[in-house]
Amino acid sequence: MKVHRLRRAVVAALCGMSAAAWAQTKEPVVYRFSPVNQYGLELTARYWNPIIDYVSAKSGVELQLKVGRTSADTTAYVLANEVEFVFSNHLFSPDRDQLGWKVFGRRQTPPIHSQVVVLADSPYQKFEQLANQAVAFPGPEALVAYKFSYAQFINRNVPIEVVFGGNMDGAFAQLASGRVKAVGANSQLTEGWAKREGKQVRVLWQSEPLYDLALMASRKVPDKDLKAVSKAFTEMGRDVQGVKILAASGNLVGLLPNASFVASDGSEYAAYRSFYKTAPPGLR
Repeated sequence: MKVHRLRRAVVAALCGMSAAAWAQTKEPVVYRFSPVNQYGLELTARYWNPIIDYVSAKSGVELQLKVGRTSADTTAYVLANEVEFVFSNHLFSPDRDQLGWKVFGRRQTPPIHSQVVVLADSPYQKFEQLANQAVAFPGPEALVAYKFSYAQFINRNVPIEVVFGGNMDGAFAQLASGRVKAVGANSQLTEGWAKREGKQVRVLWQSEPLYDLALMASRKVPDKDLKAVSKAFTEMGRDVQGVKILAASGNLVGLLPNASFVASDGSEYAAYRSFYKTAPPGLR
């Protein structure tokens, strides 16, 4: 008899149930939740675990954090159907739109921007001065921090050496060490890193305002579970316990204390989808 079957039989006996009756009971479903790697692995876990523990408790739907070593690794889990919920903007390209991921919420923060930044004491004052220099990005999947910003280099005919840091903190570490001269970034993450590290930066280019990342669910998640999870996320900012968790988690990464989650039908992400219509071929 396999170990799990033996354990079922023992528990069934203790509960006064037959093994056959116990076998008919269902194990609780555990859904994997994969946010893109905006920070290092430890900081990502410290930000998200209290939030998903709260959502699991409030919704009655258990979520479990699943994050890869890099943002590209995490997105690979998503594309391989190994997760059911995500916090991402990596799924708005035409081919990935066909995968059936549904936006049900977003994080409510001030608008974000794609940026190209240097340290405040850098000799580089203009975007074009970065020609033939090393520039760091989180990874090839990062829409705002890599694709939006690298498209500017391509469109302006400014050749650079692309360096991937694995996540935004990794890219900024390359900048701080002098390995690269600039970073393609998400403005929200620029502000958070500068605050945590006590650094000052100079922005050489910035995009139009964009919405923060989306909460999305796989089409294989039953509607009742999706509704329960969505309700827990969107009501978190109006619950005393939820507000405390959001403030504490947000403080870790430099977010405003009132950065909560709101419902979304996905229409706010038109600018993300539009990007792919004119993006250089290698970035689509």
